[in-house]
Amino acid sequence: MTSTSPGTHPLQTGTFIKTVSPHIIEILGTTTLDFGVIDAEHAPFDRAAMDLMMLAGRAADLPLFVRVPDFAPSTVLSTLDLGAAGIVVPHVDSAEQAAQIVSRARYHGGERGFSSSPRAAGYGMMSYQQAQQAGDRTLVMCQIESVDGLANAEAIAAVPGVDGLFVGRADLALSMGETGSRSPKVLEATQRILKAATDAGKIAAMFVASNAERDEFAAQGASWFIVGSDQSLLRQAAQAIASSTAPRARRA
Repeated sequence: MTSTSPGTHPLQTGTFIKTVSPHIIEILGTTTLDFGVIDAEHAPFDRAAMDLMMLAGRAADLPLFVRVPDFAPSTVLSTLDLGAAGIVVPHVDSAEQAAQIVSRARYHGGERGFSSSPRAAGYGMMSYQQAQQAGDRTLVMCQIESVDGLANAEAIAAVPGVDGLFVGRADLALSMGETGSRSPKVLEATQRILKAATDAGKIAAMFVASNAERDEFAAQGASWFIVGSDQSLLRQAAQAIASSTAPRARRA
């Protein structure tokens, strides 16, 4: 459902994928979502499971990003070799960390190891140059979710190769000692991060719980949204057809 946002980047909407099943990808691929984000930080995805999900993404023509659990060189390399459209990196607190992440994700000017054999290189069908050019087009999104990251948001956004800033409001609230992601101080911090991204010409990205929140923050310059997850979509749809509004009794 790509459309135009107030900023320079098109409005794009995706969802988190937390269930280890390629069928989820197939089903989401029948919708008009722009992308999906495999949540390898908080859901049980190992490399074999990720490979199946990426295969399903190719079959369903749904671009898949990965929120990685860390930015170790091996993590970044294996994720991108599997064919991810990009990475969302949690807990980026400084421009130095951001530069390190970019270096690990890039061939030219970086330190990403090259192989022509993985999915990202067409299993050897791409030339040496083509594979590198394709690899260097993958997106690097830095997640800002701490007081240190907030203080350095403008510097992180200015790092060459950082494609966008992703606001992690839940952890940001924890780091700030606030009671929730919609406290006035967290919303003020969110506006600062979004502005840091748009001022640098980068993508302003964030997680939101609903379309209403998406529209609210789109008006502030955000353009790349993760709305809910496969889990929340399933739960909401199931509850919508449930015959009772009261929670059913659970076995001890």
